[in-house]
Amino acid sequence: MTTAAAHDLLIIAGKEYSSRLIIGTGKYETYEQNAEALKASGAEIITVALRRVNLLDPDQPMLVDYIDPKDVTFLPNTAGCFTGEDAVRTLRLAREAGGWNLVKLEVLGDKTTLYPNMPETFRAAEMLIGDGFDVMVYCNDDPIAAKTLEEIGCCAIMPLGAPIGSGLGIQNPVNIRIIIENANVPVLVDAGVGTASEAAEAMELGCDGVITNTAIAEAKDPVLMASAMKHAVIAGREAYLAGRMARKMYADPSSPLGGLI
Repeated sequence: MTTAAAHDLLIIAGKEYSSRLIIGTGKYETYEQNAEALKASGAEIITVALRRVNLLDPDQPMLVDYIDPKDVTFLPNTAGCFTGEDAVRTLRLAREAGGWNLVKLEVLGDKTTLYPNMPETFRAAEMLIGDGFDVMVYCNDDPIAAKTLEEIGCCAIMPLGAPIGSGLGIQNPVNIRIIIENANVPVLVDAGVGTASEAAEAMELGCDGVITNTAIAEAKDPVLMASAMKHAVIAGREAYLAGRMARKMYADPSSPLGGLI
C-alpha cells in the first residue's frame, strides 16, 4: 500500500486489512498459479468455494498446500447453493473443517444468470447470524435489499456489479452509490468486474473493496492481471479519498488568459 491508503484500513467483523482487494480460488489452471496471483494481488482475504475446492482429501491436491490459512484469511463461500438450507449446511461444515467463522453467503436463483435469490438470502443470513457467524453477503444491486441485509446483521454487503463471471463491469453505478451512502457496514462490489479500470471505478464510487475471481483467473496472464487489480484498487481508493473535481459545462483553462505576452 502507498501514501494515503497505507493507513486507510478495511475493517470487517472487527479485523483490520491493509488490502481492499479480495480474490478467489476458482478457474485457475493450478493451485500454484492461484498462489502466485494471490502474491501479486496483495490480497489478504481469499474466497474458497467449499463445494469445489478440496480441503479434506489428503490424496488429492489441496489448496492449503499452496496458500496457508495462517498467512491469509480464508473466506468460505456458498457458491453453487440454491437454497438457504444448502448454504447454511455448507458453512456449518466449513466451520467444523477449518474453524472459519467469517463467511461469504450467496444463494443463487438460477443457473443462467446466477443472480441472487433474495428471499432465500434473507432466510439464510438470519439463520447464520443466529448461529454466530460473521456474514458477508452477495446480493443484487437493490438499495432496499442491501439495507435489509445490514439490518439483519450482516457485517459486509456485497452487491453485484454485473452477473458473476460476465466481466461486464458495473452496470448500475447509481444504485451502488446509493447502497454505499446508506450503509453503516463495508460495501464491496462482488461479481462483474472484468479488468482493472472497472475495479478502479468501483473504488471511485466509494466502495470499501472489490471481490474478483474470473477477471484474474481467465486473463491471458493471471499473475499480471492480479498485479493490475492491486494497483487499480489502490488508485481508485486514493481518488475517492482525494475528491473528484467538479464536472463543468465549459472549458476552464489551467493557465490564466490575462497578462499574455
